[in-house]
Amino acid sequence: MDRFQEMQVFVAVAQEQGFAAAARRLALSAPSVTRAVAALEQRIGAQLLVRTTRNVNLTESGQRYLDDCRRILAAMEEAEASAADSHARPSGQLTMTAPVLFGELYVTPVMVQYLAQYPAVDINALLVDRVVPMAEDGIDVAVRIGELPDSGYHAVRVGQVRRVVCASPTYLDKQGRPKHPDELRQAQIVMAASASQVRNWQFLDGDKPLSIRLEPRLALTANRAAIRAACMGFGLTRLLSYQVADKLASGELEIVLEDFELPPLPIHVVYQGGRTTSVRVRSFVDFVVAALREDPNLRG
Repeated sequence: MDRFQEMQVFVAVAQEQGFAAAARRLALSAPSVTRAVAALEQRIGAQLLVRTTRNVNLTESGQRYLDDCRRILAAMEEAEASAADSHARPSGQLTMTAPVLFGELYVTPVMVQYLAQYPAVDINALLVDRVVPMAEDGIDVAVRIGELPDSGYHAVRVGQVRRVVCASPTYLDKQGRPKHPDELRQAQIVMAASASQVRNWQFLDGDKPLSIRLEPRLALTANRAAIRAACMGFGLTRLLSYQVADKLASGELEIVLEDFELPPLPIHVVYQGGRTTSVRVRSFVDFVVAALREDPNLRG
């Protein structure tokens, strides 16, 4: 027998507290079990078991060795399972979550490409502007924007976004481009869904925090509606840079007060890691991380 087989025999004898019972469990002959334990003790140079006419008991050395054997055998089984899983094709249902607009603009195209590559996988995507508890809601993968609390989950940073104040060039040409956040108090403000309950906009004036309380002329419950109103020249709004990236690129919107912006917010892909993570989750995480890291709009 090799060493791993001898360990398996020793564990069986210790658990069954007898050679005959261990032999039956392993489908071996009793003499072969006895010889395996004897060979193990001879090689180690220590007595592992105390044999009596009624039962078999562990010595102090035997108890320590039993603990080590269990750990080694469990690690070997886990390694074999992981290696076998690495060659398997992803299959089954994957549940993920992301903010609504981010999910629509950036995650949905990635999901479609992933599903085309892995036809045995189905995805259930929960796109909501709130933090969904992963364990309670059975979430496999989440895209989070903002600083993360301490948790037992793995998090891979894929980019960052800015909190930007913007308006249409038409509005800015007519009303003027603010040079300091204080000037927003006299401006026409459009507040988006994510900010509708937060009337205080935060900035940095040098290294000092600055809070400006604003009363919007138009408060909307959807980010897309606020973007549309701003593009129409109605006023200034504040959104995350990814939400208005296409409008900035086309010239429909223009950023102001860049020197007073707060530090960028990180974007993470969050999942339950470890060897037991399914090939389905691992493959999707790798796929979405690679795609999001390539997007220039997510580099802040």
